[in-house]
Amino acid sequence: MSTPNLKHIFTYHEPKNQEQLDRYKWIRDTAREFGEAIVRLCPDSRERSLAITKLEETVMWANAAIARESDSFHLQRVGEDCEEE
Repeated sequence: MSTPNLKHIFTYHEPKNQEQLDRYKWIRDTAREFGEAIVRLCPDSRERSLAITKLEETVMWANAAIARESDSFHLQRVGEDCEEE
């Protein structure tokens, strides 16, 4: 890993606009709903705790992806085909 990459990773990335803030909120809200389903459907156990922990990690990494995105990122809308460039 290069020094510029480390600098980018460990730099605070202030939200650029309201759309970015909305995307953070959508991810948190969706994860919370899924977390509630896990708690409701799974017995209280180590496995359930791990599932919630992994969901927390998922939100963290998704938010990091949004924060660190390049200016060339194109937000895909629901139902839009995913195509690699």
